[in-house]
Amino acid sequence: MEGISHEAIDMAGHLALGRLIVLWDDNRITIDGATALSTSTSQTARFAACGWQVQKVDGHDPDAIARAIDEARRDPRPSLIACRTVIGKGAPNKQGTAATHGAPLGPDEIAAARRQMDWPAAPFDMRPGIRTAWEAVASRGARARAAWQARLAASDGRFQAAHAPADPEALRAAMTEYRRQLSATAPKVATRKASEMALAVVNATLPQTVGGSADLTGSNNTRTADLTPIAPGSYDGRYIHYGIREHGMAAAMNGLSLHGPFRPYGGTFLAFADYCRPAIRLSALMRQPVVYVMTHDSIGLGEDGPTHQPVEHLASLRAMPNLQVFRPADAVETAEAWELAITATGTPSVLALSRQGLPTLRTDHNDTNLTGFGAYVLREPDGPRDVTLIGTGSELALAVEAAALLAADGIAAAVVSAPCFERFADQDPAYRASVLGTAPRVGVEAAVRQGWDALIGSDGAFIGMTGFGASAPASELYRRFGITADAVAAAAKTLL
Repeated sequence: MEGISHEAIDMAGHLALGRLIVLWDDNRITIDGATALSTSTSQTARFAACGWQVQKVDGHDPDAIARAIDEARRDPRPSLIACRTVIGKGAPNKQGTAATHGAPLGPDEIAAARRQMDWPAAPFDMRPGIRTAWEAVASRGARARAAWQARLAASDGRFQAAHAPADPEALRAAMTEYRRQLSATAPKVATRKASEMALAVVNATLPQTVGGSADLTGSNNTRTADLTPIAPGSYDGRYIHYGIREHGMAAAMNGLSLHGPFRPYGGTFLAFADYCRPAIRLSALMRQPVVYVMTHDSIGLGEDGPTHQPVEHLASLRAMPNLQVFRPADAVETAEAWELAITATGTPSVLALSRQGLPTLRTDHNDTNLTGFGAYVLREPDGPRDVTLIGTGSELALAVEAAALLAADGIAAAVVSAPCFERFADQDPAYRASVLGTAPRVGVEAAVRQGWDALIGSDGAFIGMTGFGASAPASELYRRFGITADAVAAAAKTLL
């Protein structure tokens, strides 16, 4: 019944994924009781409406199921085989009820079931012939495996090449040269555009990438010029139009990653991370390095208003174990974030990207990927610090501007960029201490404070959001909510 089921059914039917066969246990029971308590939907009609082949069989008849599978294999459409069953069949007092769904039968019902099915064997003892039947299945599979391996050995190598792992060194070299160019030209672009620019390097270097977007390609900037979309009957492209199916997209990317060797990434708005969250959590839990490109990352998106303006999303995503959340401040950090995300081996990543244009702050090239440290000193004053200003994303430029205002008043302010809290937390204590310093700290981010105390301390100052946004041009919203360089400088002075 879950909504993602329809997203997946519709997507598979549209793309004519004819190798997909679903065997559905149609027992008409849920944990609460009969399905009639909560639904009247005809599931077979739902699948058929989405372009699937649909068959109905007796789920307790293995020969009927085998015949249905054979027929499904011959059909070019994805196939549903609705297997009508009795849940708990053989348990005379509980079969066909919710009592067999998620609870043990109990010793009395187990004994009754043994009598009902004429099964006197002790637990884990097999009747004659059962082992022989299983071994016959294993032998059949072994022969099929050996035949496949022989075909692979005689092939021209294209299969092996297509399934080779990504080459991180090739990407590292390409990205280092690309970052050198960015520092020299210092473009002022939204980080969503910077992401597209970085992806041009990623996709040209790594043939394993498969991109996509949940109906926001033009906003997420996830399709580079060299990517062609897949379509029904045409699956050699590297871009997927997922439609308005954020949860389905995220789940499909998990599947692509689990299958390998693909390195999937997909885009939507950061506010819509809530639609993707169950699949993002599974990415983290299963250690799948899926990349979530989430643009329009703050009130800076402007007139779309508070429904689309994320304020709590960064904190909630940062709270998830084994998830890297990158919020780059300029084109250089965006390129670094992409290099780290797409070469990760057991950790998914979120790239939170701006709609509004941001200046390039890293104009002196460094071969080292500084974003890899999670946080680093962007500007260090001459002499001891009086205060440390820490920013992320679009607000790092405000911290730089605030440091200049403070310097004019004789206050020495360091500026720290913190594009990835999780990576910074993994650094050794000495490095963390060298970045944070001992002076009072001010954090600035157009989001809620939650999670920031790990960087600024409970007595640090924070400039950000305390509620939802509003509909207005970005510059007006920043002034209205007090997220300005003047506000950062004033907060710093209160700590001295």
